Amino acid sequence: MALFFYWNLHHFPDEFYANRIEIMKMSKIGSRSTYHRLIKDLSDWEYIEYQPTQNPTQKTMVRLSQFCTSSSAETGLTGTLMERYCPKNVPLSLYNKQQKQSKLSQKRKPKNELAVINFFKSKNWQSMDALKFYNHYQGVGWKIGGKVQIEDWMAIAENWMLKANEIRKNPTLKFVPQNEDYLITNNQKNYGEPL
Repeated sequence: MALFFYWNLHHFPDEFYANRIEIMKMSKIGSRSTYHRLIKDLSDWEYIEYQPTQNPTQKTMVRLSQFCTSSSAETGLTGTLMERYCPKNVPLSLYNKQQKQSKLSQKRKPKNELAVINFFKSKNWQSMDALKFYNHYQGVGWKIGGKVQIEDWMAIAENWMLKANEIRKNPTLKFVPQNEDYLITNNQKNYGEPL
């Protein structure tokens, strides 16, 4: 990943200079022998082409493998970068990760208020309830309890509707104001009296 980041940093050239010290820091490798063993493994597996130099003042050249597979076009991957740079023997599920994340982000929170209003209308609810739902969860950052990220906002909206129906049917389920006195105490107490 550090080599790929370095390659990205240099705007994906055919070959680039690899600074061993920087790559070791980025990949959190502590020893030179581990670094060289891993580089040799990557070179043997044909992910990279490693061109070391014997001169300590010159930097080592690295060329990342650029294989195109016919299956990458079949899966519907978009973007010229994915079509051009598909390393050999790497599962295509790694390249589909970005598409999966975008689908997850659509489930985590709606695009806008209109999506929420349309969803509530499809369930025969008023748009005012949809706006209350949207404003509430927009205010808390689409998190439950301020900590847990929402996985599916539509499921949360349906739960919201169920709770609203429960409250409408059972009038005893009302919200208690925060300043209500549960102890029923007298505010004017004579502290001179013994207990």
